[in-house]
Amino acid sequence: MADKPSRGLVLYGDGLARFINSSHTHLHSFASRACCGFLSLPHSPPSESEDARIVREFAELLDASEAYVSMSGEDTSKVACQGKSLMPTISERFMGMRAAIVTDNPSLRSFGGKLGFTVLQLVDLIDSSHPLAESPHDVVVSELLRLLGFQGGKTLEASQYDLVLVHMVAGEKSNGGKNMKSVHGLVGELMHMAEPGSEIGSRLHISLVMSYGTVSENDDLSLSVLNTNQQTNLSLLFPRQSYTMKGGHPRENVRHHCPMLIAQWQHAVTRKDLAETFSFRDFKEHGGNLTIPADRFLHEVAFKLWKAPKYGA
Repeated sequence: MADKPSRGLVLYGDGLARFINSSHTHLHSFASRACCGFLSLPHSPPSESEDARIVREFAELLDASEAYVSMSGEDTSKVACQGKSLMPTISERFMGMRAAIVTDNPSLRSFGGKLGFTVLQLVDLIDSSHPLAESPHDVVVSELLRLLGFQGGKTLEASQYDLVLVHMVAGEKSNGGKNMKSVHGLVGELMHMAEPGSEIGSRLHISLVMSYGTVSENDDLSLSVLNTNQQTNLSLLFPRQSYTMKGGHPRENVRHHCPMLIAQWQHAVTRKDLAETFSFRDFKEHGGNLTIPADRFLHEVAFKLWKAPKYGA
């Protein structure tokens, strides 16, 4: 545990896990320093649109699935006009935490705003004449760090935000490749600026989350977090894994395949495991975090920022 509260940066590659390959050396280097594992998700509803999936899975990361269900109903516009909150804001839930979401998705911007996040677009971070994929990664990272109170390699006493979440979606196949390239460059620049021994490295908690986006039945066997014993009749002899439980009762809707991949790193704070590459197989065989429900993610990060009590062991 750090002797001062950390400031958190989350890079979320929505649907980009499928694009990771051996050339993405910065991601693999990050995983080799980090503590890695999985975030389990529920099954997708039938006939769910891509836009709905994006918001629903992001709501899981924020532990705001109930708010998402409520806001997806017929009363959404009426509630918004009346200015009523369907759930406590991020600040109310996490001891005054100031948080921002950076995304170009209109539905996600609307949802985040209703939950009390400051909502920014990717173009707000850079010169509007340069698309993010073509912008110098050091410029983008420097702006993200500035929002968290890091400038010139130093930690300022005050910061605009305690937590910044950056959402980048795969979209079309061509865009997925471009956004994967951007995430790769941003991770490389972050590791450079937060190198061990630096002021930033000791105060910045980085989470790199990559999801598979829309999944199919073909993904089930090759990307399952179930171990061999859980997939056979021997499962009755083994206790339920914690990610399948909530409040002492089994979760009713758990998707065991295609979880989100997560690696978290803060110098001298997070534990290093044996994973050497940012990959499903390496995380399953050597990751230190195993699998936790996606709706516990924000609670874990908030703990590192001294904004929530510890969840779990």
